[in-house]
Amino acid sequence: MGNRSDNMSCLIDDSFKYSLYGVVYSVVFILGLITNCASLFVFCFRMKMRNETAIFMTNLAVSDLLFVFTLPFKIFYNFNRHWPFGDPLCKISGTAFLTNIYGSMLFLTCISVDRFLAIVYPFRSRTIRTRRNSAVVCIGVWILVLSGGILASLFSTTNVSNTSTTCFEGFSKTTWKTYLSKITIFIEVVGFLIPLLLNLTCSSMVLRTLRKPETLCQIGTNKEKVLKMIIVHVLIFIVCFVPYNSILFLYALVRSQAIENCSVEWFARTLYPITLCIATLNCCLDPFVYYFTSESFQKSFNINAHLKMDSLFKTDAPLTVKNTLPTIQDELSDQAVTNGRDLMSESHF
Repeated sequence: MGNRSDNMSCLIDDSFKYSLYGVVYSVVFILGLITNCASLFVFCFRMKMRNETAIFMTNLAVSDLLFVFTLPFKIFYNFNRHWPFGDPLCKISGTAFLTNIYGSMLFLTCISVDRFLAIVYPFRSRTIRTRRNSAVVCIGVWILVLSGGILASLFSTTNVSNTSTTCFEGFSKTTWKTYLSKITIFIEVVGFLIPLLLNLTCSSMVLRTLRKPETLCQIGTNKEKVLKMIIVHVLIFIVCFVPYNSILFLYALVRSQAIENCSVEWFARTLYPITLCIATLNCCLDPFVYYFTSESFQKSFNINAHLKMDSLFKTDAPLTVKNTLPTIQDELSDQAVTNGRDLMSESHF
């Protein structure tokens, strides 16, 4: 394939994407629905303490579920290559996708910044790290992602042909040049580049702070747990979102004909569906962030621990000091948090 000429267009077959989308969306729908419903159940009914991080994680789970609920329509569309659900639902589906992708990145960034403040500035950040401020930030994130999603979905109209109706594809070159390329640049900068820099900066600052022995005494946790949080968080961000947004930028350049090269167009149009599917997997991976970031979530989600505790109270045998010590420590920890003492535990970040 060479450079595109005025009289010849690139003949590229990317029809494999329909089967790929159908299979991946089916898997994401099943796993995402189960894991995020379970996560929301824990956040709403099982967690005794809803701190700042829990607020961000709850909103992240809601964002994932909104996207998951639209997947059955996408699954039908990709397997049948026909959209019979009308233009309004097509716009809602496109908005839900963009809201999930960039809402997830922004909420993950909020969790990363919150962890950074809790570890690097554990005492000075107390006035900032409040549930009220976290709620305000979440409202701001929702306004931002919904505004961008709705703006982009204005162009996700259905295109009717003699044989089928398409949704969220088939935009004209004029639309790409005039509107979609500018929207893509905006969401790439605001929704991807800035969150990526914040995540990397916060993670590096936390790692540097953990090298100081006195830090672990201040935050009341061990280094290995914090490292697990950082690794899981950064891996999900980089694996799910970096490939998609990198290819999306190149894809926008190709579709707007800022780059007119058949080899580059083939590369972009082939990798775009693959990276998009990887990005949608974040719905299934976000619960791992909840588990490794919040100790309260771990305790609430640990069914075996609750079963053991129930059997402990029901037994007729005398309780030993060794058996009762973990329970006493948990109760003291919960009381310390409730009373607002200066003790800091991992559940704060």
